[in-house]
Amino acid sequence: MNPLSVCVFCGARTGNDPAFAAEAEQLGQGIAARNWRLVYGAGDVGLMGTVARAAQKAGGDTFGVIPRHLVEWEVGKTDLTRYVVTETMHERKKVMFMNCDAIAVLPGGAGSLDELFEVLTWRQLGLHEKPVILINTKGYWDPLLALIRHVIDNGFADASLMDFFEVATDSAQTLDLLSPSPS
Repeated sequence: MNPLSVCVFCGARTGNDPAFAAEAEQLGQGIAARNWRLVYGAGDVGLMGTVARAAQKAGGDTFGVIPRHLVEWEVGKTDLTRYVVTETMHERKKVMFMNCDAIAVLPGGAGSLDELFEVLTWRQLGLHEKPVILINTKGYWDPLLALIRHVIDNGFADASLMDFFEVATDSAQTLDLLSPSPS
């Protein structure tokens, strides 16, 4: 059996609370400690860089995917185990998704939301059954969760949308949710 590959969607910025970077570091370390592979956006800035450096420092396997136009802006991290440069953002998301078994979403901005909603939409359409976990560091995703409930309450999505992802309070809980249960 191959080790688990976890795709991490997260910010190309660190945000204004040190807890966000601390959580990214713990996630990267935890993925490496379990001999899992980190799949992410190949940037060396923001939470992206933090999670990747932590995984690397802990001896982890890292797979980064970055579109050509962001190599300079996101400082493409070329010292990864595997570094892939795509032509477009769409290709980036596809390659990341196709090379993972699960998705974890740390705090982030519009790009992270785009990635999250694409995999949620695919799940809603029955195109995959990969676990999707929102890491709700210090309640960061609470407004998003309220918006999703609002969408459901107003009849624009079925209540089952809430079943297509889990919410974890931190990286430790995320790693536990992704760990195979003992047989």
